[in-house]
Amino acid sequence: MEIKSTKTEIQKAESSTIEIQEQCIDVVNEIQKKMENLGSPISSDQCCIYRVPDYLSKSMEEHYTPQVISIGPFHHDAYNDKLKTMEQRKLRYLKYFIQRVKNLQISLENLVSTIKKYEENIRCSYAKTIQLKSGPFVEIILVDAIFILELFWRYHFDDWASEDNGASLEPWLIAAIRFDLILLENQLPFFILDKLFHLAFSSHEVYDKSLIIVMTFDYFQFYNTQNIAPSPHLEMKHFLDLLRTFWLPPSKSLPKRTNDVVKHVYSATQLHDAGLKFRKDSSKCLFDINFGTGVLKMPPITLDNSSKTLYRNLLALEQCHYSNKAYITDYFILLAFLITTDNDVKLLVRKGVMANLLGNDDEARDLVKKLCTNIVYVDMNSDYHDVCKGLNLFYKKPWNTWLATLRRDYFSTPWRIVSTIAAVIFLLLTLLQTIYTMFPIKASNRTCC
Repeated sequence: MEIKSTKTEIQKAESSTIEIQEQCIDVVNEIQKKMENLGSPISSDQCCIYRVPDYLSKSMEEHYTPQVISIGPFHHDAYNDKLKTMEQRKLRYLKYFIQRVKNLQISLENLVSTIKKYEENIRCSYAKTIQLKSGPFVEIILVDAIFILELFWRYHFDDWASEDNGASLEPWLIAAIRFDLILLENQLPFFILDKLFHLAFSSHEVYDKSLIIVMTFDYFQFYNTQNIAPSPHLEMKHFLDLLRTFWLPPSKSLPKRTNDVVKHVYSATQLHDAGLKFRKDSSKCLFDINFGTGVLKMPPITLDNSSKTLYRNLLALEQCHYSNKAYITDYFILLAFLITTDNDVKLLVRKGVMANLLGNDDEARDLVKKLCTNIVYVDMNSDYHDVCKGLNLFYKKPWNTWLATLRRDYFSTPWRIVSTIAAVIFLLLTLLQTIYTMFPIKASNRTCC
């Protein structure tokens, strides 16, 4: 009986081993199948359009989501009646564009074949794998790209006429479209706009190689505060990337990066109480912040409802694509150090280095704070690092520290000022009384004649 029982156990063990091996083979085959079905790796050089990371977009989706028009594949199927309405307008603009280039021997087939030719490059521009099949993907890119080209053409040449009057856009819609075109998730790679433009207009009487750049600059001129001139040598990945260029100083003057991260800077009111003077700088580049001889010079920045979205998307772009060149991030990190209370906002507005159009100081303070919330911050440009170091050293000087304490403890409010003056007067009177007691003034011995 023992021998039979042992054989049975051995058979069960062998059966279990075979079953495990079969399961392992199934898992191996499944993994191999998935690896074989992997698409081509995304090139870091080509990838430039991203989904905003969850750590930034959480509870802030409205700042990254188009409100009236979707561009590209990320929001094409969004359940939004406004976005669906604009699909008809896109097709109408495609119709106008075909009519415009018909005399130039360009057909819809030519345009589609161009998109098809560069389809893989376009797909590689998106950080997220696009699951759409070739046909629907090519259609989305074509319709969106041609809408942009037709829009830019009409805007640049002030040509809004059409037979059915369907080209004109309401003023509010023009502003809303421009705003949607700067969102990180709502982009097309600029190179395909460039390819389609040159294909369509190379034989047009007004054609110039740099015309597409000029038209783009014209459309986004509102953001070009430094009046940077259009250049055919400009590297533009997409429209939001262009707006980042509008912010940056000339590339030749970009400061180096330092790995010595600044962890603390005294607030604007603390520095002001220590004797620091804030002055408005006339530079059009917001990055031109300079500190020296007790003066911090800053070009003025505007905080309003529209800037919330712009700043968030610029920061998201740097988080995703320019982590080692995060110059805009540097600026807002420094601004967040300076602004910790509504009094800091009041001070900067009073000194002319900030325009607060948000309605109240608390909202401006919260905006600056939230802009930097969850930002991955690993380095800072050397110029700002020196400014932060200089501000901290300025505050810590004994005389400045004593002055800051004096102002905070005795002159921070009108009541404290009155109390301090009264206390000083009382001390002076007490001192005079003590002196009088110690050295009484003797009456004169002279008598009148």
